[in-house]
Amino acid sequence: MQWQDIALIGPAFVAGLIVVFSHVPLGTEVVKRGIIFIDLAIAQIAGVGLLLAQLLDIASPIGQQLVAAGTAIGGALLLTFTEQRLGRYQEPLIGVLFVLAASLGLLLLAGDPHGGEALQELLSGQILWVTYGQALTCALVLVPATLLWLTLKKRYNKQVFYLLFAVIITASVQLVGVYLVFASLVIPALATVGSPRLGMTIALMLGALAYGLGLFASLLWDLPAAPMIVWCLAIVALLYLVISHGLGQQQGQEDATPAAKT
Repeated sequence: MQWQDIALIGPAFVAGLIVVFSHVPLGTEVVKRGIIFIDLAIAQIAGVGLLLAQLLDIASPIGQQLVAAGTAIGGALLLTFTEQRLGRYQEPLIGVLFVLAASLGLLLLAGDPHGGEALQELLSGQILWVTYGQALTCALVLVPATLLWLTLKKRYNKQVFYLLFAVIITASVQLVGVYLVFASLVIPALATVGSPRLGMTIALMLGALAYGLGLFASLLWDLPAAPMIVWCLAIVALLYLVISHGLGQQQGQEDATPAAKT
């Protein structure tokens, strides 16, 4: 492996760090609410918007982004409405919305001879080919939206969650694909759900480590980057759970020993 090969993953790693920073806070809220599949649904809706923009021959990246954001925000507003009136059924409704969006995407691609390639790119993304310019452009959307969420979530949680979620997912799904969006949101948050004090910090570290390992492994073994990163996220999270559980048991035994002697 040459130095230029390693340098190839630099922009992808920067993009991964941006995605981790923006997704971990939202992922914590998703796990807390128990609406795990919302990211898949919103990402799929944004993907349908991208496909629709391509079918309408909208070549401008800004135009495609606006169409995708418009469809995702529409889905977010619908979920806001259903949460207020049908809160207990929100998770199955999210699942239905995902299936409808995925089916609509297949219908839009039915007459496209390159539809399979477009669908694969939507799902797995092209993170290895991300440039620093693309990462920076995405950061200009993701970072302010994330900071806004962290600022407003305590007072305006219900009003801003779905809206900011749609904006963040729309930007990131074009950068890394649906699979990585889901994995980046849910896996670090699930791994640290039992660590309330440092949970978010640990989740950020786990996500950054997994992206670095996944990109390096994909380059080393010439494998697709997105699936490799997804697996690294799962492995890193599992190792953290095993280690933290073992340390917790050891600490509990040490605390119980003086009491037993007494």
